[in-house]
Amino acid sequence: MGIKENLERLKEINQQAESGGGADKVRKQHEQGKLLARERIDILLDRGSFVELDRFRTHDCTDFEMDQKKIPGDAVVTGHGTIDGRLVFVYSQDFTVFGGSLSGVVAEKICKVMDLAVKNGAPIVGINDSGGARIQEGVVSLAGYADIFLKNVTASGVVPQISAIMGPCAGGAVYSPAITDFIFMVKSSSYMFITGPDVIKAVTHEEVTKEELGGAGTHNAKSGVAHFLAENDKECLLMIRELLGFLPSNNLEDPPVRPTEDDPLRRDKKLNDLVPDNPNRPYDMKEIIQAVVDEGYFYEVQQDFAANILVGFARLGGRPVGIVANQPARLAGCLDIDASVKAARFIRFCDCFNLPIVTFVDVPGFLPGIVQEHNGIIRHGAKLLYAYAEATVPKLTVITRKAYGGGYIVMSCKNLRGDVNLAYPTGEIAVMGPEAAINIVFRDALEKAEDPVKEREDLAADYRRTFANPFKASELGYIDAVILPEETRPALIRSLEMLKNKRDANPPKKHGNIPL
Repeated sequence: MGIKENLERLKEINQQAESGGGADKVRKQHEQGKLLARERIDILLDRGSFVELDRFRTHDCTDFEMDQKKIPGDAVVTGHGTIDGRLVFVYSQDFTVFGGSLSGVVAEKICKVMDLAVKNGAPIVGINDSGGARIQEGVVSLAGYADIFLKNVTASGVVPQISAIMGPCAGGAVYSPAITDFIFMVKSSSYMFITGPDVIKAVTHEEVTKEELGGAGTHNAKSGVAHFLAENDKECLLMIRELLGFLPSNNLEDPPVRPTEDDPLRRDKKLNDLVPDNPNRPYDMKEIIQAVVDEGYFYEVQQDFAANILVGFARLGGRPVGIVANQPARLAGCLDIDASVKAARFIRFCDCFNLPIVTFVDVPGFLPGIVQEHNGIIRHGAKLLYAYAEATVPKLTVITRKAYGGGYIVMSCKNLRGDVNLAYPTGEIAVMGPEAAINIVFRDALEKAEDPVKEREDLAADYRRTFANPFKASELGYIDAVILPEETRPALIRSLEMLKNKRDANPPKKHGNIPL
């Protein structure tokens, strides 16, 4: 075959690859409000930076007349490009080609870019839009999933792994996104579940829609499987670009510093009035976070799940940090099972990728109740404790109000290797709250008192003066400084500067045994 024929053949293959499964399927994809695989990549990556790999590969299946249905690239587009000039590897499943189903070749293409991502120390973004395993290939497609899962596991903690669910993701396919660091979902067009509504109806006689079972709202608010919710494909892809701006490319790099015009010594006097004098009054911890971080911008993670704790990314003096904070506006800031697991996994991600952890504490303790105990609050709460104790990145803690009992301990206290622990004058650090404490310690005195109400008030006030304040803890060295709330930003930025060369390590071991 001559050069001219080869050029014609190349042109033909490129046209076939770019047209996907054909005009009808392309139109149907667009009618559903979904972008095509290549359109998604174009939005995700810097303009003109995408380099495609394995464009000419086709499936190997000859059964069911599949040898007559071959499309260059098969059902996934793979390659690399840049986001804000930084290298990123990507794969984007093409639902217009065999419903995006996973063949042996599709799995090989995905594994190839994942290997390249690890070798080159760059994030991997997987765009999922697939009907599942390719039935015609049988065990070959199942083995392909296993190969991908293994790559996910070996890449975990080495490079950031981001999953975008932008269509169906069902059956065994859900486990690859589940292993990755963050999952994005799109309203109305994406869903994840192990078994679909039809199977559930047949087995358990329960009737449920796809959206109710595994839609974006369900996994963002109820299950906690997903971390971000987007209105449409474009917003989802732009959100991924924004997230990667906070993260290093791999576990050996520091997060990217971004210049800021926000004065690192800025003091915000409104912070002095945000924490109410009444210890039982709620307030919004987000207001404190936004008043402290650069430009007031907090990129929240899992904002609709376990809202009694806040996690997310921000910058202090241009440096990206991970934020963990109790939320007194929800469940009084109590820790429960969902909040413990949510925070623990986020803390471990930050520790993997060299992001300092800043913790804002206002916690009365763990949520009491039979349901919490029977569902394993001990085991799940231990995950949070374990994550903080294990983390070797810089850890800064600010106690804004309550820090009682086990809640004080697990929220990055000094004894869990907290580097800098600060408290507001409103801080209450004690084994338990005044009301509960005096009921135990002064039970006899209260029973004998002529005026039990006044006696209780006097004892509570004395307890706060003696125990439930930050000064006793500061005297004992458990708090490094008691600061005015308006001093929070400069105090944290100075501490980060001091800790920028911190070196700490855990004992040599294969891995710990976190109480999963």
